[in-house]
Amino acid sequence: MLEATVKKILQARVYEAACETPISSAPFLSRRFNNQILIKREDLQPVFSFKIRGAYNKMAQLTDEQKAKGVIAASAGNHAQALAYHGGRLGVPVTIVMPEGTPFVKVDGTRAHGANVVIHGLDFSGSTEEAKRLQAEHGYVFVSAFDDEGIVAGQGVCGLQFLEDAPDLDALIIPIGGGGLIAGSAIAAKAMKPEIKVFG
Repeated sequence: MLEATVKKILQARVYEAACETPISSAPFLSRRFNNQILIKREDLQPVFSFKIRGAYNKMAQLTDEQKAKGVIAASAGNHAQALAYHGGRLGVPVTIVMPEGTPFVKVDGTRAHGANVVIHGLDFSGSTEEAKRLQAEHGYVFVSAFDDEGIVAGQGVCGLQFLEDAPDLDALIIPIGGGGLIAGSAIAAKAMKPEIKVFG
């Protein structure tokens, strides 16, 4: 099972859409923790986030019939913009359900890439329920921001690239929202270097 997931990370189709971001040193953090701290610059991606990796990998694997029906997701930000960005490039209709109170900059950014934005729900759970209802009604493909093999494999390329560029890393420190980035990156990193430590 693990070997199959590693293979999917290695085959993830992110290079068609995401740039291979550089690694930068972090002098202030390095001095503070008396260690060498490196940062992978995912803010340099077209939508300023690593989410572009998983979103493209998932959408590139859809059948023509699925692409024609379109995709739907619940998101308040980066996942929404990543799906919308690729939807525009691939000609796939994208609907995003966002919670009430989502910052206008996220809503406007998602719409600017051509997605249909539905504001529904007080929180992520409410938005997810509405997205699942619309999925059932219209036959959309639901794309989770984290609970999806294609998404996890795409995000995992981030960890893979980090170790390719910095093979002497002792540890990866990865932010956790839903867990897609850490899941994919940990699988890739541990396959390449079993002794590496991964912190969320």
